[in-house]
Amino acid sequence: MSSSHLDQRIVAVKPITVPAPGRGTDLLVKVTAPLAGQNLPVIVFSHGNAWSMDGYEPLVDRWAAAGFVVVQPTHLDSRRNGLGWDDPRFATIWRVRIADLHAVLDGLGDILAQAGGLEPRVDRERIAIVGHSWGAQTAGALLGARVLDADGTPGEDFSHAAPTAGALIAATGTGDTLTPFAAEHLPFMRPDYSTMTTPALIIAGGKDQSQLSTRGPEWFTDAYHLSPSPKSLLTIAEGEHTLGGIAGEAAAETTDEDPARVALVADAISAYLLNTFALDAAAWTALDNAATADDGTWSITSK
Repeated sequence: MSSSHLDQRIVAVKPITVPAPGRGTDLLVKVTAPLAGQNLPVIVFSHGNAWSMDGYEPLVDRWAAAGFVVVQPTHLDSRRNGLGWDDPRFATIWRVRIADLHAVLDGLGDILAQAGGLEPRVDRERIAIVGHSWGAQTAGALLGARVLDADGTPGEDFSHAAPTAGALIAATGTGDTLTPFAAEHLPFMRPDYSTMTTPALIIAGGKDQSQLSTRGPEWFTDAYHLSPSPKSLLTIAEGEHTLGGIAGEAAAETTDEDPARVALVADAISAYLLNTFALDAAAWTALDNAATADDGTWSITSK
């Protein structure tokens, strides 16, 4: 995408409390939006394990500058809530995460009203769900993916009608190759993508070696290969799990810091969503053409 939009001024409003009965801890969100513009599409973003609504600024600010309203909840597993792997609530946090996104979507009008009166400027027909890592599995559930039980039986349908597109960054692969630690502590990491029918962009790093799976980086492409079309896959050859530092500059988890890679991830998602929402096809077409002409550092495939 062109960087010309990046001089657009943006504003962030936080914290906004979203009703979430029975959660035990208030569901707080942050809203980031361009100062100008009408009929703005929405991205609801689900963070990776331990992060919060204050992470992923390199992505979120770029999306807002490109004309999106971005809503970021803080999930229960955020390090600011202090829940460790051994907390008895941890086994069900994956469900609470999904419920968080449902609460945000169901309460979107009130959230936008509290965020400086944004509601009249938003196009409620163009809503996307995006997530990274655990957040990608969370987002995938709202796009139609399910969780397989120990016998391989698909669980409950958590899809939501509001999102008509999505993007999954470093999404959990199929769960038959989980490490012993993951199988014990994260048994819900057994997604079934066969029912994930909503259009989505899958982003995977070619050097993303998970400590939770015995498979290699191709594990993170399952969401593309095992889901029905229409889907697109962006593979970034040198990308590791944070794909250059999408969660924040100089974050401890970033082992492959590269601002250009972060910009590619952000702009690819913006371009994909604008194209899928039938707002602007030019940026996605240009990105697809650039991938074809690229030297192999990244590639795009679609079905």
